[in-house]
Amino acid sequence: AVQDKLDWLDKFEAGDKEKIEAAVQEKLDWLDKNQMAEKEEFAAQQKELEGVVNPIMMKVYQAAGGAGGMPDMGGAGAAPAGGPTVEEVD
Repeated sequence: AVQDKLDWLDKFEAGDKEKIEAAVQEKLDWLDKNQMAEKEEFAAQQKELEGVVNPIMMKVYQAAGGAGGMPDMGGAGAAPAGGPTVEEVD
């Protein structure tokens, strides 16, 4: 049951997990240093991260057999429903 849901983790190619972890850490470090950045700067950083993560996740998804092979990613990349926007967080 639980193992079935984790089988997709084996679909990462060598080094892909590390690439994602490094990219995420880089963006977290950027966020720590740039909390007062403009909305466009945050969007650019998100786009860069998605440029690293999305191709890897697509490969994993395809290797897992497409539909049903990946857990729900919660609408990754979509705006959070009802969440605060950059303008509201002052």
